[in-house]
Amino acid sequence: MADANIEIYGADWCGDCRRAKAALDRFGVGYHWHDIEHEDGAEAKAIEISGQKHIPVVLFSDGDFQVEPSATDLKTKLEALGQL
Repeated sequence: MADANIEIYGADWCGDCRRAKAALDRFGVGYHWHDIEHEDGAEAKAIEISGQKHIPVVLFSDGDFQVEPSATDLKTKLEALGQL
């Protein structure tokens, strides 16, 4: 997997989080997973990035982020970054 310097903030129980990770896996793009329930400071960082409490928060290498993105949203952004 290519490392796209993507950070995902979420929780294991979150269906949208599982779908976002599965989409990135299908696209062959690496990411760093931050579990907001088990990693100190991860929840606060997710809120700092997005300004809201919704997850997942996906932070891209260019500083842009998406909250609760669809697979299509992720693919479009990755294409714009030249990762696909």
